[in-house]
Amino acid sequence: MKTRNMKNKRGQAMVEYIIIVVIVAIAAIAVFGVFGDRLRQMVGGATEELGGDADSATSESSIDLMKGMDENGMN
Repeated sequence: MKTRNMKNKRGQAMVEYIIIVVIVAIAAIAVFGVFGDRLRQMVGGATEELGGDADSATSESSIDLMKGMDENGMN
């Protein structure tokens, strides 16, 4: 009886951790969805300051970039 109770508690803890991971993942996706273009501009600015070509990274919005990708994520 005691071992069965311990298994139930371990299973409950695992489900709680999974729920937390899912919530964090959804929040991260939402943040990148809302601030994706701004993050690309910031990275592009840093690339330009370091001597790279930032125009290719910031020339189109994230939505337009994703529309041009195939199922493998390549342009």
